[in-house]
Amino acid sequence: MTKPAQLMSKAWLCVGLLWVVALLNYLDRIMLTTMRESLITAIPMNDKQFGSLTSIFLLVYGILSPFAGFMADRFSRRLIIIGSLFVWSAVTWLTAHAQNYEQLLAARALMGISEAFYIPAAMALIVDYHRGPTRSLASGIHMSGCLLGSGLGGVGAWLAQGHDWAYAFNLFGIVGIVYSVVLVFFLPEAPREKSSTPNAVPQASFLPALKSLFSRSSFYYALIFWGILGMAGWGAAGWMPTYFKEHFHLSQTEAGFRAALPLQIAAMIGVVVGGALADFWSRKNERNRVFVVVVGLLLAAPGIMFAAKTDVQLFAIGGLVLYGLTRSFADSNMMPILCMVADTRYRATGYGVLNFFSCLVGGATNYYGGVLRDAHQNVSDIFKFSAISLVGCAVILFLVKPSKTVKTAAVALEEPVKTA
Repeated sequence: MTKPAQLMSKAWLCVGLLWVVALLNYLDRIMLTTMRESLITAIPMNDKQFGSLTSIFLLVYGILSPFAGFMADRFSRRLIIIGSLFVWSAVTWLTAHAQNYEQLLAARALMGISEAFYIPAAMALIVDYHRGPTRSLASGIHMSGCLLGSGLGGVGAWLAQGHDWAYAFNLFGIVGIVYSVVLVFFLPEAPREKSSTPNAVPQASFLPALKSLFSRSSFYYALIFWGILGMAGWGAAGWMPTYFKEHFHLSQTEAGFRAALPLQIAAMIGVVVGGALADFWSRKNERNRVFVVVVGLLLAAPGIMFAAKTDVQLFAIGGLVLYGLTRSFADSNMMPILCMVADTRYRATGYGVLNFFSCLVGGATNYYGGVLRDAHQNVSDIFKFSAISLVGCAVILFLVKPSKTVKTAAVALEEPVKTA
């Protein structure tokens, strides 16, 4: 096997191994929210305290994301991924042994710290290997693991019903610890691209890394785009089950199933389709990755609007599927687009900054969504706002252009730089 073929084989092995890690990453963080009754029976708490278990995770996760990304740029991405998986899996196992609310809250904070290091390092490792005609597809496949993990969060509730709330945390904590050991032997480190910035220092401190990112206008556009997209996504995903329940007079279980499952399946398909389309179209011009996402958002906007306006349940599900399918084009292309505008030395840092802003906006969206509900605002107004936001996202993203100092064409894998 030739050297390029060996590297490409490692590139897809990397995606396959990380797909499992991505699934565990989202499953471990989501499943607690699905077992509310079992949890509060064992550890008494009010609704505010239960909500704080998610809030503390997002707060710590978001704040640490930029620094976690910088660490992945500064040191071995492979080791950071393995270490992150091992620590959050150990914390997942420890969560099962919490005896009171304070211990549970501390465990959620620790999980936020350890999980923050995974996504920036993983996305950066994938694009280190996939440079050009496979970059978006590889990113999309990895993101499908995140979506599946989120969709499987209900497994936690199912296991809690059959056993107790701690059973799932014991089980998946041990699975993650074992898998982290597997990665020690099989997850390869990718050669990194050379920085195209003239006279670039191989390694810099955190603040110069941020300065480099924010010195580019297109990074500001990408940041605003990702934040508004997160606001639209959190609003749609968070309130659609409530809308289905009230508008179509369904039970809580029926509404959750009919609103969440089609959306999740469509999104899983969309990240792969959007990645493949972007890779195909970008062969002529790298900026076409942006256009794929723009088209996707302009299709997603009428999809979510239609779902919120129709009185026919089947049509509402159809609109939701169109929204989930095309809105997810952004998930598979955000890191490849970031590669167009950020110095190659600070890709993971950049993704961490995007994560931070998305968490900040997402938390605010959930809060103000509740405020609107308390004010007896129609839930469908949230989706109308989401549709308008998606169109705004498309306009902002259109302003993103490749930096002149960043390589955007496919780069041979034989051009590594020495990692720390």
